[in-house]
This record gives sequence, structure tokens and C-alpha cells, in this order.
Amino acid sequence: MQSPGDLSDDNIANHSRPTLKRKLNDNQINSVGSKETRQPISAPISASLNASKRLKTSQSTGNLGRSADMSKTLGLGSRPKVIDLTRPPSNFQPHAGAKRLVIKNLRPTSTKSVDEYYGRTWSELDAALTSVFNKRPPSTPLGVLCRGVEATCRRGQAEKLFLHLKDRCKGYLEKQLLPELEKQSGTSNVDALRAVQRFWVAWNEQSTLLRSIFSYLDRSYLLNVKDLPQLEDLGIQQYRHTIFTKSKGNGRQNLGAKVVQGMCDLVSYDRASQEELFDSNLLKDSILMLHIFGVYGKSFEPQFLQQSARYFTTFAKERSNSLLRNYISAVHNLLAREALRADTYNFDSTTKRSLLDSAHRILIEEKSSLLLDPKGLATLIEDNAMDSMKALYNLLTLSKMQLKLKEPFEIYIKTAGAAIVSDKEKVDEMVVRLLELKKSLDKIIRDSFEKDEAFSYSLREAFGNFINDKKNTLAYGTSNSKVGEMIAKYMDSLLRGGLKAVPRSLASDTKDRDAAEKQGLASTGDEDAELDRQLEQGLELFRFIEGKDVFEAFYKKDLARRLLMARSASQDAERNMLAKLKIECGFAFTHNLEQMFKDQEIARDEMVAYKQSLSNTSKTTMDLQVSVLSAAAWPTYPDVTVKLPPEVSKHLEKYDRHYKHKHTGRRLTWKHALAHSIVKAQFKKGPKELLVSAFQAIVLVLFNDIAEGGNLSYKDIQDSTGLVDAELERTLQSLACAKFRVLTKHPKGREVNHDDTFTANLAFTDPKYRIKINQIQLKETKEENQETHERVHQDRQYETQAAIVRIMKSRKTITHANLVAEVIEQTKKRGAIELGEIKQNIDSEPFPFPFLAPLSSPATHANESRIDR
Repeated sequence: MQSPGDLSDDNIANHSRPTLKRKLNDNQINSVGSKETRQPISAPISASLNASKRLKTSQSTGNLGRSADMSKTLGLGSRPKVIDLTRPPSNFQPHAGAKRLVIKNLRPTSTKSVDEYYGRTWSELDAALTSVFNKRPPSTPLGVLCRGVEATCRRGQAEKLFLHLKDRCKGYLEKQLLPELEKQSGTSNVDALRAVQRFWVAWNEQSTLLRSIFSYLDRSYLLNVKDLPQLEDLGIQQYRHTIFTKSKGNGRQNLGAKVVQGMCDLVSYDRASQEELFDSNLLKDSILMLHIFGVYGKSFEPQFLQQSARYFTTFAKERSNSLLRNYISAVHNLLAREALRADTYNFDSTTKRSLLDSAHRILIEEKSSLLLDPKGLATLIEDNAMDSMKALYNLLTLSKMQLKLKEPFEIYIKTAGAAIVSDKEKVDEMVVRLLELKKSLDKIIRDSFEKDEAFSYSLREAFGNFINDKKNTLAYGTSNSKVGEMIAKYMDSLLRGGLKAVPRSLASDTKDRDAAEKQGLASTGDEDAELDRQLEQGLELFRFIEGKDVFEAFYKKDLARRLLMARSASQDAERNMLAKLKIECGFAFTHNLEQMFKDQEIARDEMVAYKQSLSNTSKTTMDLQVSVLSAAAWPTYPDVTVKLPPEVSKHLEKYDRHYKHKHTGRRLTWKHALAHSIVKAQFKKGPKELLVSAFQAIVLVLFNDIAEGGNLSYKDIQDSTGLVDAELERTLQSLACAKFRVLTKHPKGREVNHDDTFTANLAFTDPKYRIKINQIQLKETKEENQETHERVHQDRQYETQAAIVRIMKSRKTITHANLVAEVIEQTKKRGAIELGEIKQNIDSEPFPFPFLAPLSSPATHANESRIDR
């Protein structure tokens, strides 16, 4: 950089020239803003500085030596000898004083030149418009056109320029573009829509080019004027006005109306699956075009919704006569297609919502009688149409009508359940069929009804209704619950057979296992856990029963047989079931059942003590096991007379003496009908062990005294055993006519007659060494079943009478109606009792309780009853 002392006049002029040019350019730009003509400046520019003045100014600083050197250097005009490159060049000289710029040969611009420039600019812009409208590139460069727009706006002619641009665009659209568009619009609405869309794309490209040319007008003038639209909005408004207001189609119909109808026609083609007529891209672009025009909600949406409503009405009418499954599938698919179309082609969210609301109203709400038809729903459930039921539930949920499905759902459950309960031919399969029904319904609620608790509650209500319906129980000739009896027998089969007794249709599926594991329970893949789950399912049916007394009586009877015959599959399962019943029904319900288990434990201890008391000389080949039971806890069994073999009688007498000696004052009653034995038999093919009942063993022992080939007649066997005909016929039939025939009956047949003869079947063979012959004491006879029902009914009468006494003691005075109501409330947990039986117990003469008597005669007992101390 040169120092101030090394500068000459020429150097000063040379160094100052760029600065002067830069300042001149700034002045030129400002002159345009001040409405002055901008002219190129070619005159030479120089700068003259008063050297002596600058030297004097420098001398005033006190550096005289340096000022003298500078003066010398300026006077000689020589180049500096030393150039300081460490300091950047700068024109700022704080001690040199003010500078004066002198422009030589400056030619002033005339007003005529300015007007010519703006006139030429205006012509260039107008020519550019014409070129754009004719789809040709402008002859003037775009940069020049943009600067011309800027100069025009700065001169104050922005509004005039905008109006000129607006008029030219309007004229082009209405006089040039519109006639061409009407020619190419065709005859159909879709053709007109396609032409309008094509011309809109072309016009959009033209307006984009115009916006780039007039961008300065757009951002400096139109952006600040609220009354005038910007160029983009202007292009949209003018094209929309041309199409929807000025245009006329070939059929003298407004092009805007044909555009809207063409879009509706495209939707109709898509609904009708007319792929050759449907144009997806055209529909999507048209929706976007109407959104840009701002007429989507005013022009297209109302007409589209009206046409859609007509389509939905026709659709529902055509398919309402088909099966419910087909109608559900058709409606479900239709709604899915409509929603997908609205999303794919950018329909407005309000249009989609209104469209689906219209579809829900027409296809679902107005067809609710079809969707909620009990017969149709029953068909879906019986066909296990899970997808259809799920679709049905979802359809009703869309209209918030899913709870109305509860009524036909309950009707089906009551109808199907009542048919199962009252089916006498399949009474043994009653519980299995009920569990299958409940499992299928639970699966429907889980997989189709989205685990809706309202339907779970309806299921419980419906099951309780038909299980406790008197009409269903009367079919069996008893007033007691037949379902309670069959549930107890089903429990008995599970506890005797374990998982082998579980039908395959009731086995747990994968979702059940996953749900059990999520709840922290053992996996149903475990045998014990699966058996526990099956017992729990049986208990679910048990909970629906209002009267538990029938179940208790039969369960107690079956439990006694399992314990006495040692037929329980698992003692843990037995105790687990007992714990469940205790939780469900309370301690009073399971008190006797728990006592039965205690008796079994005490009996085992007694046998250990008895065997220890026997001397070595008393040992025999017969192993005796005796179970001493308390009569209060166990069911009552009839005494059956039978003649025991001498050796057996001898051991029983010995045990009787041992027990009475140990427990003074107690008496043993032997129930031989409940006894069972293991008999070793010798056949020609080898020895076998036969698990038989006591009666079967007594009959088999008789053939030890018969020579090979000998026989015994029916009368001989009866005389030797002392069995009555019913017991003897059952015993002989199980030995000679069942699966394992260790005896041979003559003549052969399925029934035992009194003139038949029997021989030992020494040729009997079986792969197993130990054979379990059907133990007839495990099978209940009709007489025993009827006797159990009668005993339950009698116990119920006693409980009713006891309830009457408790109520009257506590209330002293009560009206007859209230007394009946309270008796029903107190006895319903044990079993439902008829209203007439309650009145009969109240009004019976002589009254069963002498201290309680009705206030009036039976004919006038409607007022009140009274008890006095």
C-alpha cells in the first residue's frame, strides 16, 4: 500500500477513480427512484486535490520532516521507492481533510430520453405477454423484462401495469383460450373435465412464467394493497371465472357444471368397476384443481353427496334380499372402498365424514331390521362365521347401535340352550353341549365383539334364564333342575377320568393358553392346569343355577362312590374342586363333603391299627380294607341282603369285634353294595386279575366249586348269593354279556333270563394282566335317580318350613305377601320353589309347627300372619 507521502496527482486520481465510479453507480440507482433518466456515463473522471492544503494540514500535526519529504515527492512526481505491503490499501485519510469530486464532461439526460425508455419498456412487456399467451418464449431477455417491471413500478405506474396485465389475461382467457377449450370439450362430461384439466395445466405454466416476469410488481405493490389480488390468485380467479361463469359447453351447458358432473361420473365408474372408463389420475388432479379454485365445497361436494346417497339407496335395495352374511360382506367392502377412495384421491375430510355418515344411515340404520334379525344372527353363529359377525359388530359400532345386537344375541342363546336342556334323547351329552355352546359364544365375544362386557353380561343373563326355566325342567317329570344333576355327573366324569374324559371340542386353544399365561396362571398345556380349567368351566355353568341343592345331592353321591371305589384320577383335583365349591357356596355347602375326606383318612388309620393288632397266625391270603363312614356326612344307601363267602364273613366279624372294642357304643352297618374286590382268576391262557364289585366277586367264587365244564343255573346262583332279581340280573349281565365275558351264558343273548345257565369261560383272554370289569355300582339306576330327586324335593320343603319359622320369629307380624316374598328370598339359593308350595306350607293343616298358626282360614289368608310367644 502506498503511503500518503508517496502519492502524486496522477496516482491520487488513479486511486480515487474506482471509488468515484462506485459512488456514481449508487447515484444512478437513486436517480431512478427519483424519476430521473438513467444514462451511461462515459466522460473521464478525475480527482483534483490541493496538495499545498493537504501539506499544510499534515504540517499542523507537528511531523515536519515527513511533510517535507511528501512535498518533495509530490513536486518531483517520481514513484515511491518504498511500498509498505503490511498495511491494506485504504482511501480513508483522516488528516487530509474533505475531498471534492469533480465530474468532467457530464452530459445531463433529457426528459425525452426518459419517456422513450419507459415507452420502449412498456412495449417490450406487452410483447412478452403476447408471446406467453401464444406459448412462445419472449424475444426480450427475462432479466431485461424484470428490470423494466421494476423501473415502471418505481416510476409510480404499478397500478397501471397491474390493470394492463389483468386486462390482457382476461382477454386471452375469454377470447382465445375459452373458444379453443369449448371446441375440445367433447360431448361427455368426462371429456369436458379432461379438457378443462389439460388447459388448466397449460394456463398454470403460463401464469407461472408471468409471475416470474412481474415478480417485482407482485411483491412490492400487490403484496401491500389489500384490495387487489396477487398474481397467483389473479390467475386462479380469472380461469375459474372463465370456466364456471363465461363458458358454455357443446350442449349449451356451463363447463363448470360439466366438470363437476364429470368428476361424479368418474366416481360412478370406479364404483361400478368400469376400469376402461375410469381415470384415476384425472380424478385426483381434478380434486386438486377444485381445491385450488376454492369451489370444492360449494360446487362438487353437495352434488357428490347427493349422487352417493342415491347409489347407497340402490345398493341397499338390491342386496337386502340376500343372506345376512352376504349383505354384511357387501356393506363392509363398500365402506372400505369409499374410505380408501376418499383418502387416495384427496377428498376433503368433511366430504369423507359426510359420505360415510350417509352410508351408515342408509346401509346400517335404515336396514337395522335386517342386521338385527335373530334368525340371521343365529345362522351366523351356527355357521361359526366369525369374520361376518365381527364385520356386523363393527358396522353397528359405526352407527353406535352395537348394543342393540344384545337382544337377538340373547334370543339365540335362550333358544339354543332350551333346546339342549329339554332334549331327552341326548341328556347324557347335555353339559358337554352347553359347554360347547358357551365356548363358541365366548369365542365370538372375544374375537368378534372385541371383548365387549355388555355381551358377556347378556350371555350370563341368557344362560341363567333358560337353565332355571321351569318349562325345561318339566320335560323330565321333575320340578328340580336337571342341569344341576348333569353338571354334577359331568364333574364326576372329569374327576374319575381326568383329561381323557375331556371332549376334544372343549380343549383349550392357543389364545386360551396365552391368556392364562398373561394372567399369571399355569399354562393350559399342563395336564393339571387343563383339568382345573375344565372343572372351572363346569363351575361356570353351576353358577347359573339358582338352586344348588340338586347339584349338591348328586355331587355328594358321586364323590362318595369315587372315594369308596378309589376311582379318583387325582386327589389334588378332588381337593381343589372342594376348595372352589367352598369359595362359591360357603362352608355350610361343603361341610359334609369335607367330612367325607376326613372319614377316609380316619379309616386308613383304623386299618393300620387293625392290621397291627392281628397276630402272625391270623394272616391269610385275603387283604381286607374297611372304610368306616359317619352316617350324617355320607349319602344314605339301601341295605342289600347278600350271602358272603365264609372266609370273608369271618374277617368282617373279626374287624367288627376290633372296632367295637376300641369304640364303645358304636354300631357298624355293612354296605356290601359299595364294596369292590380284586379277584385272581386262572384261565387257560394264563392268570388274570379281575377288578370287580363285591356282588360280581361273590358270583365268580361260586364257580370254584364247579368241575370243568359244569354250569350253574340262574336259580342256583340266586340261592347261593341271596341277591334279589334286579341286583343278580345286573351282576350276571356285566359278567356274561358285557365287553369282558368271563362267564358264558346259555343261550347267548344280551338279556339275562331266569332259565339261563352259566359256565366259566376258561378260554377268556386279554392282552392286559389286570382287567377292570364294568363296575355296575358306579351306574345309577332310574329308581336311584328318582329317589334322589324326591329326597331333594323333601329337603326343600323342610327348608321352606324352617324359613317360615325364622321369619315369623323375627318379624312377629307380617303380611302374607311379604312373608311369601321373604321365604322366596331366603330359599332361592338352595333351590327354586313354587309359589303354590310356599302357600301350602304356610296354610297346611295341621300346621307343622304348633306354635305358629295362620291368623285366618286358608280362604281368607291374604292379610297377615302372626306369632305369639
